[in-house]
Amino acid sequence: MFDMLLFILVLFFIVILWVMIYDSNRFVVVRHQIRDRRIKGRCRVVFLSDLHNRQYGKNNFRLLKAIEDARPDAVLVGGDMINGKPGEKLEGAVELLRALKENYPVYYANGNHEHRIKLYPGTYGDAAERYGEALGELGIEPLVNGHVQLPEVNLSIYGSEIDRYYYKRFTVPEMEPDYLPGLLGCPRSETYTILLAHNPDYFVRYAQWGADLVLAGHVHGGIIRVPFWGKGLLSPNVRFFPKYDGGVYREGECTMILSRGLGIHTIPFRLFNPGELIVIDFAEQ
Repeated sequence: MFDMLLFILVLFFIVILWVMIYDSNRFVVVRHQIRDRRIKGRCRVVFLSDLHNRQYGKNNFRLLKAIEDARPDAVLVGGDMINGKPGEKLEGAVELLRALKENYPVYYANGNHEHRIKLYPGTYGDAAERYGEALGELGIEPLVNGHVQLPEVNLSIYGSEIDRYYYKRFTVPEMEPDYLPGLLGCPRSETYTILLAHNPDYFVRYAQWGADLVLAGHVHGGIIRVPFWGKGLLSPNVRFFPKYDGGVYREGECTMILSRGLGIHTIPFRLFNPGELIVIDFAEQ
């Protein structure tokens, strides 16, 4: 009896280890459709978030092939393409962005890792300066609480960079109602507004600000997804079973698509939780 239980236990851990290795080295393509009367014609974008310098094949061949197969009109980036670690290399993210910029417009919003290396040069040296220069050479200017207009499809794309305070561990600090308007100004109601907002915890505030669609990341799907229940276990802010962990959420007229991200960080694996490449089709209603 004991031998049988031991065999089952060992088999269970072998299966879990296999799934962990498998999920940590793959991504899935997830598609969404957005329809709105303000959108003109059609537009397809891919949304990347939380790559953390991950490589899917040499020079990210598999990821670039999946993006090419999607045939997007633009690429939106939700931050944390790099790792905010002392001495961390930047070349992987830069080379991926170089390949993307050669074929598509790229609209980039910072995550907490890009923000962190700017805030603490004593820890990260000149990493922020080098990364900024590399993006500048590619013709990519991050949307740091700024926006661009795409008049041909009547879309506005905003990029938010909220204070480090809002990434506290164990808790979700309160965000005052006037904080986002102070950072971003106010969106125009006649234009469909996309907000690239790395941290999904403030979805209610993003909706109140006036976003029509929020594209977020940061949570990595909860790292481990609980089978059958489908909830993510842990957020990077060290909160168990976070409210927003991945998928689609709605608040009034606002929708949030929360990517489970493409990379891994700190906890070096995924379980029942492969990376995600998001493809979104916009069209008039």
